[in-house]
Amino acid sequence: MKFGLSFMARLALGTALAAGAMPTLEASAQSSLWQSGLVGQPEGIAIIADPAQWPKTFNEAPQLADLVKQGKLPAVKDRLPQDLMVIKPVREIGKYGGTWRRGFTGPGDDENGNRLNASDRPMLVDYTGVKVNPSLAKSWKQSEDGKAFTLDLRRGLRWSDGAPMTANDFVSGSRTFTATRISCLSRSPTCRRRASPAGSSRSTTTTVRFEFDVPFFLFEELMSGDTLIGGGQAVRQSNKRSHGAYAPAHYLKQFLPKYMAGGVDAANAAAKAEGFDSWVGRLHFKKDWTLNPALPVLGPWRTVQPINNAIWVMERNPFYWVVDTQGNQLPYIDRVTMTLAENLEVLNLRAMAGDYDLQERHIDLGKLPVILENQSRGKYKVHLDTALNGTDAIYHFNQSYDADPEIAKWLRNTDFRRALSLAIDRKQLNDTFWLGVATPGSTAPGESLPYFPGPGWREKWSTFDPKKANEMLDGIGLSKKDAQGFRVRTDNGQRLRLQVQAVQAFPALAEDQRDGRRPVEQGRIQADVKDTERNLAMTRTQNNEHHIMVWNNGGTELLYLFPRHAIPVDPTEAFMGPEHAKWFTSGGTQGKKPEDPNILKMLELFSSAAGQKSEERIKTAQEIWKILIDQQYAIGTVGQSPALMGVRLVSERLGNVPSRNCIAQHCRTPGGAHPETWFYKN
Repeated sequence: MKFGLSFMARLALGTALAAGAMPTLEASAQSSLWQSGLVGQPEGIAIIADPAQWPKTFNEAPQLADLVKQGKLPAVKDRLPQDLMVIKPVREIGKYGGTWRRGFTGPGDDENGNRLNASDRPMLVDYTGVKVNPSLAKSWKQSEDGKAFTLDLRRGLRWSDGAPMTANDFVSGSRTFTATRISCLSRSPTCRRRASPAGSSRSTTTTVRFEFDVPFFLFEELMSGDTLIGGGQAVRQSNKRSHGAYAPAHYLKQFLPKYMAGGVDAANAAAKAEGFDSWVGRLHFKKDWTLNPALPVLGPWRTVQPINNAIWVMERNPFYWVVDTQGNQLPYIDRVTMTLAENLEVLNLRAMAGDYDLQERHIDLGKLPVILENQSRGKYKVHLDTALNGTDAIYHFNQSYDADPEIAKWLRNTDFRRALSLAIDRKQLNDTFWLGVATPGSTAPGESLPYFPGPGWREKWSTFDPKKANEMLDGIGLSKKDAQGFRVRTDNGQRLRLQVQAVQAFPALAEDQRDGRRPVEQGRIQADVKDTERNLAMTRTQNNEHHIMVWNNGGTELLYLFPRHAIPVDPTEAFMGPEHAKWFTSGGTQGKKPEDPNILKMLELFSSAAGQKSEERIKTAQEIWKILIDQQYAIGTVGQSPALMGVRLVSERLGNVPSRNCIAQHCRTPGGAHPETWFYKN
């Protein structure tokens, strides 16, 4: 095995370059997996909303009690808000103490930690992934006409340094620290056009009101999801991201030219004195909770040793605003330590050795038999959590690529993409890489979801038909081949070579298939797979340098909440066309306008959804999916499986861990299971 190759790279080799049959599992082994009890029933915490049922006295972790005695912290009752968030754990009241041991892959793996702190969002979905619960906001309301949305924050919220968290952190934080209006944070031009030009929010101390010129019914859904407006500080203020609904204004103002005597010159001088190129670079560092331990936060844990170390350490937030039903301030667990793994193979071996207490990120489904075999030795239990997104591995064709006109021509050719999709044997992939537990087909969301476009769309252009694939490739002008049988370019007669960019940050699910290659399943298209470090891959895609990006479409099951892995509306990860995403989000002032009428139609449909009520919005999403699947801008393989963060190794010592997690993007796995309620039994 070549340990350096990621799952995505191996999958690309398996689908685009494999030659000869790959091994499959016995049917009995596949069926027994589903009957094994590894896939549990969904369960989760309950929120006690009735103040009459709230605890009247409060308790805290022993080390915080010691700090209170030393006069370094206020009493616990004075650190909690008047409007409490009271949680009933999934099974029992926990005990304080312990360190949650976890593995991570380096500074680019901030997702590994921000998911643990996902409760710092205004609103949260529950364990089903459907019902919306309160979080920072105790309540919210959308006006009947859709032109206003009001958040009522909990009175008495405090940042981790004890400073009050108020509506001012929404208004000042959003406008000042992201250099954009709140209304623009959804990256919807509809939202941008509809925002009041004088400002999109009004506020009192605990009330934030968003106002729009015309109906914007989508806003409530955006606020409840993992979006630029609803994502919270942990997700939106790390790794040079500069978006989010709020920020700690009292702390970050000191780094902004607006609040400094001497303005920009003084801010740049102060930045250079600390080793930064400019005040902007300094601000990006200061607002990054994974790098700057001094940054006040709202999540259950705060960084005390930054992510750019061999061990990333987080400790409890003494002002965390959540208690259990007996008045114990959460979290129960004292600290989280993320230990750097040299590669994914090492991470998986450490997990199986019992070196981690709960790990789902980067765990390799292909190792499931060995993982199960080592349960007793490693003192953990295995859970499988299945997803609802259409495909765990997706081939995004860059529609705005222009560096090589010949390559660009084929990337934009509909029948070329359709032919490559027909050349993929998804059943073989499912048996080999997913142990038979996934659903083969297109990129469409799960059939149980309202956005699923209907019967036949799982199969459209997504069944194995190599004969038709070859006929289509011949028919579009790619009939000529070189001496080895590879199809050649139409401009110079050299071999047509597609670059497939994969990322090392995904779990390896199968053996490297280099020894048996079949170029695009008999289509004879040369695909060169490059396994790339995640940050470098993101830079290349944002620079419009990739041909094909192998990723997943997690989150797109609720299309409006996380559309970036389906359509080019967010330059952050616009694998389908970064220049088109820039054009879309800038209102046409940047990037490149799509020439494809189908892409323009999708973007128009997506924009129109903002003002539509739920039933009409669902129909719009279905129409978008029909265009995506018919045009095959992204080729799906198999999905709705536990492959991406759904193989969970849980220490026998941990309590209150649910039998099954929601692993959708908006659930922020494992944050949606409320790890602040987990505890060590001994």
